[in-house]
Amino acid sequence: MSDDFDLVVIGAGSGGVRAARMASGHGARVAIIEERFLGGTCVNVGCVPKKLFAYGAGFAGEFELAASFGFTVDNWRFDWATLRDNKSREIERLNGIYRNILEKAGVTIFEGHGRIESVGRVSVDGQRTLNARQIVIATGGKPFVPDLPGREHVRISDDLFYLDTLPHTVAVVGGGYIATEFASILNGLGVQVHQIYRRDLFLRGFDHDVRQFVADQMGEAGVSLRFNTDVTAIEERDGKKCLTLSGGEELPVDEVFYATGRVPKLDGLFADGVGVDTGDNGAVRVDEHYQTSEAGIYALGDVTDRLQLTPVALAEGMWLAAHLYGEHKPEKPLDYRDVPTAVFSHPNIGTVGLTEEEALEKYDTVRVYRSQFRPLRYSLSDIQEKSLIKLLVDDASDRVVGLHIAGEEAAEITQGFAVAMRMGATKADFDATIGIHPTSAEELVTMRGGQTVSR
Repeated sequence: MSDDFDLVVIGAGSGGVRAARMASGHGARVAIIEERFLGGTCVNVGCVPKKLFAYGAGFAGEFELAASFGFTVDNWRFDWATLRDNKSREIERLNGIYRNILEKAGVTIFEGHGRIESVGRVSVDGQRTLNARQIVIATGGKPFVPDLPGREHVRISDDLFYLDTLPHTVAVVGGGYIATEFASILNGLGVQVHQIYRRDLFLRGFDHDVRQFVADQMGEAGVSLRFNTDVTAIEERDGKKCLTLSGGEELPVDEVFYATGRVPKLDGLFADGVGVDTGDNGAVRVDEHYQTSEAGIYALGDVTDRLQLTPVALAEGMWLAAHLYGEHKPEKPLDYRDVPTAVFSHPNIGTVGLTEEEALEKYDTVRVYRSQFRPLRYSLSDIQEKSLIKLLVDDASDRVVGLHIAGEEAAEITQGFAVAMRMGATKADFDATIGIHPTSAEELVTMRGGQTVSR
């Protein structure tokens, strides 16, 4: 059996769904193939359930804080199964929404494994062949676990969302934002957490002051941070998973979660003799139009080596659909400058623009503004919660080139200021803006006395 389509998208994550429905809206006949779940990693085992768990992890602190406002919260308890199952119901609802979105857009959905048999031909589970004028690879990424003795005892990030019971002690191995978020979530839910990272400080690529601040805050919250440490072996012993660390120490825990990065998901995607160029990290190489090395085959999202963020994949999908089928095609490639992002650790991180290190590589002189403070909501309690705000300004032009927040509502605050930075806001523009008092966000428009730093 054969079907003819203008576009076949392999992968129904954020980027794939957006590309498919936008292309269909432009008049193309579109099919999408998904072998696991609609919505991809973000909706099912990533951003959405992670944020729900992060909300849940914050309630113990809220109960403690409530006492300073006159509330008595006695005998509260946490039930893991309730959080897990309520999350799963919400994800099922979102899966249904994604299906409805695609069907209403006129996209034909195929459930199964998509394989590119040749340019212009895609099979579904080897049973059905689709003919396509254009193909989009949007298969995303998957967790990477290094090969080490005892690897079979490791859990990956996906597993946290479906655990039968919540462990008492865990090791989270990794230093990226996923590992840091998981360590914070589990700690907030009452688990004893050891975060193990082979370098000297986690969250590489973020501003150094923010990285250090978050490490200090997480340490004070009870997370055991083990930097400059690696796991050399894991074995099961007496009902525990016993980690042998690089210094020779043994660490027994109930569960081991590895969040040591993600790699492009290309498993079984190409028939023998078919393929596209990939980089050293396995990512599909694309040009500014998301064209791979094979004419008629495109790729977007986490399977490529751009910014691995859901909103970026959405933007790429929309751009590509307009480029291929739109009446008014985009005049310029997608602009990846000043993309805001967040880490939902505790404390949260919101960031847009350059780190201090990056700014000093690009500009001769940078003005650095820092403010560390205790938010007002904690002033009636003994809780020593703090926030950090940092601005980086190109001294020559006065333009704000970096904004970094670690603290409550960091992501929400950063999103608004990202608009100003995309528009080229200067420090003078920030200073001329009246703040909302009393808020944490007002610190961004009241910072004075910056330190001048040169290369």
